[in-house]
Amino acid sequence: MTTTAYKGTNKLIVGIVFGVITFWLFAQSMVNIVPDVQSDLGISSDLLSIAISLTALFSGIFIVVAGGMADKFGRMKLTYFGLVLSIIGSLLLVITQGATLLIIGRIIQGLSAACIMPATLALMKTYFEGADRQRALSYWSIGSWGGSGICSFAGGAIATYMGWRWIFIFSIAFSLLAMLLIKGTPESKVVQTTKAKFDSFGLILFVVAMVCLNLIITRGSTFGWASATTITMIIIFVLSTGLFFRVELRQANSFIDFSLFKNRAYTGATLSNFLLNAVAGTLVVANTYVQVGRGFTAFQSGLLSIGYLVCALGMIRVGEKILQRIGARKPMIMGSSITAIGITLMALTFIPGILYTILVFIGFALFGVGLGMYATPSTDTAVSNAPEDKVGVASGIYKMASSLGGSFGVAISATIYGVIAASGNVDLAALIGLLTNVAFCIVSLIAVIVTTPRAKKVLSVELNQ
Repeated sequence: MTTTAYKGTNKLIVGIVFGVITFWLFAQSMVNIVPDVQSDLGISSDLLSIAISLTALFSGIFIVVAGGMADKFGRMKLTYFGLVLSIIGSLLLVITQGATLLIIGRIIQGLSAACIMPATLALMKTYFEGADRQRALSYWSIGSWGGSGICSFAGGAIATYMGWRWIFIFSIAFSLLAMLLIKGTPESKVVQTTKAKFDSFGLILFVVAMVCLNLIITRGSTFGWASATTITMIIIFVLSTGLFFRVELRQANSFIDFSLFKNRAYTGATLSNFLLNAVAGTLVVANTYVQVGRGFTAFQSGLLSIGYLVCALGMIRVGEKILQRIGARKPMIMGSSITAIGITLMALTFIPGILYTILVFIGFALFGVGLGMYATPSTDTAVSNAPEDKVGVASGIYKMASSLGGSFGVAISATIYGVIAASGNVDLAALIGLLTNVAFCIVSLIAVIVTTPRAKKVLSVELNQ
């Protein structure tokens, strides 16, 4: 790896956080503006569900590729490239008048996130050490987990008082600020000793499988679950997935480096990260339900989630301190459990009036406490257990789990809500949609218990590697 005497600064941290929130804050604000966008553009709910989930889907698909490119060509170059893509994608959303530019813009935003996330995580590991690295990762987590906490409130406020397109004008401004703040940071990349052919076939198989699965989830009810189109997509998904694993496990330069999963702690952090990001569907279901079923405006529904914002931001640093004192296992367990309790409160849609509103507010607060407590210990576990020469790829896989979890969580939750709501029972639709997210939390909790080391000593040794 290229070496330098450069040490990371607060300016670099702020610039990276601004870059990270172009996805987690602004792109994710779509979760709270569904009725506004649908009314303005006049598109169907299933097309809008596709547009919402595509950003996270394409981020997840290409993030490992981008992580490898960051290691090879330079983490700063990939970060800048990602910020340029963010500007282009946001601009398309600002000028769109229909579904076409909306979908293209969302795909470009996903590609932007794929570049920014692994590259900036690798920069954090390269230019910060020990406690400084944990502090930097905490602020990175504020940009991601905290940004997702702010997105519901900020998106609702901007959409209500300025118009939903202004969300993406702000995203362009933050991308430009990020470029300015990180300017002058030395390049960081891995010195290549061998030249390996890129696994383009593996990437193609992965793209085909993930796109088919997303379309099955989001459009299956529209096509008809027993229709020829849906059955064909299921067959393509099964065949491409099976072939993907068959090919990848037999070659050295695989699209996904499965050798990383020999480390149990890395595997647990990545799997639980996928599942806890899947609870992003909570934001879509809860915000849509209180607007459609309870008559709230986008801004009012955003106010209900203000506790999520405050608690997520506050608990991220608390999670860092708990990590330093007792290791990653306990805060990851507590985070998954508290998140499940918060979503369960929001799922009590049979409770009438102001009492339900109070439960939603408390539920969102617990949602933020749980995710905030989980964030830094999980991220630090994944990054610290990655080999030095594969940190970009390992970070890419970890963040692929975030993006794919968010994409499929939103797609599954929105589809369940939409199908049941179509029968006229929005209360039941929200109940089932939210309980689905509770199930994600429970499986995440099991993954942490089974895989994450108990002793702080293990974590300390790995941090020094």
